[in-house]
Amino acid sequence: MPTRIDPRGPRFAATLTTVVLAIVLVTGSVWLLALQGLVFAAGAVLGLQRAPYGLLYATLVRPRLGPPGELEDATPPRFAQAVGLVFAVAGVIALAAGLTTVAYVAVGAALAAAFLNAAFGFCLGCEIYLAFRRLFPSTPHTTEVAS
Repeated sequence: MPTRIDPRGPRFAATLTTVVLAIVLVTGSVWLLALQGLVFAAGAVLGLQRAPYGLLYATLVRPRLGPPGELEDATPPRFAQAVGLVFAVAGVIALAAGLTTVAYVAVGAALAAAFLNAAFGFCLGCEIYLAFRRLFPSTPHTTEVAS
């Protein structure tokens, strides 16, 4: 059975990601982008509940809210974290190589996706995952088992 999550958690994480990536665009900080990349990696590999923003949500925000109206499968948001990681890594490499325009395009794309989720609840990475599953339904599908 796939892990089910409170859909408000990824939206909270997207809000923090939006702020961090906006700061990266303003400052050009390769270190801040690398840290955001680590956050993306944690979400993709460890699961959203164990990622830094997920832990902040569970500790500081979730206790102040009522129960979620419904839960959602964690797999599409985890995939979205992996997509964010790809853009963050591309941005870090581009910044380190002095390819500022390429870096800003990568960061801008990740920022746009995070903003869509934060502001409108539209997870672009999740939609890409679902489109991939429709196009290739026989592809092995792995999910984290709830413990």
